[in-house]
Amino acid sequence: MKYDSLEYWTSLIRMCLSRFFILHVLHVHPLHGYEISKRVAALTRGCCAPTEGSIYPLLREFVEAGIVTVETQLVSGRERKVYTLTPLGERAYSVASRAWAEVAGYILEAVEGKSPEVCAGGST
Repeated sequence: MKYDSLEYWTSLIRMCLSRFFILHVLHVHPLHGYEISKRVAALTRGCCAPTEGSIYPLLREFVEAGIVTVETQLVSGRERKVYTLTPLGERAYSVASRAWAEVAGYILEAVEGKSPEVCAGGST
């Protein structure tokens, strides 16, 4: 691992954020896998778009966790799996939204040099 590598940090951030953005686009509307990827790419200007090799394992994980359901639909003679957030998924999205909003604020403060000084005992 190269902790001083931009690729390392970007990859780590993208893995975490792609999960959030998948939940976000499903919060807005049930979608099939390719459309989920396209919408995440559009929202993040390509930054956090899951690849075909990563989106389906994540969606399968979400289905197994009970936060997403999957329904096969026939569209123009082709089967498509459409993913929808469950009530548990909506709660997960709500919690994730609050967590990411809080963390994003701390990151901006730190990067802009506005974070509070930390005392030796660990409190501010």
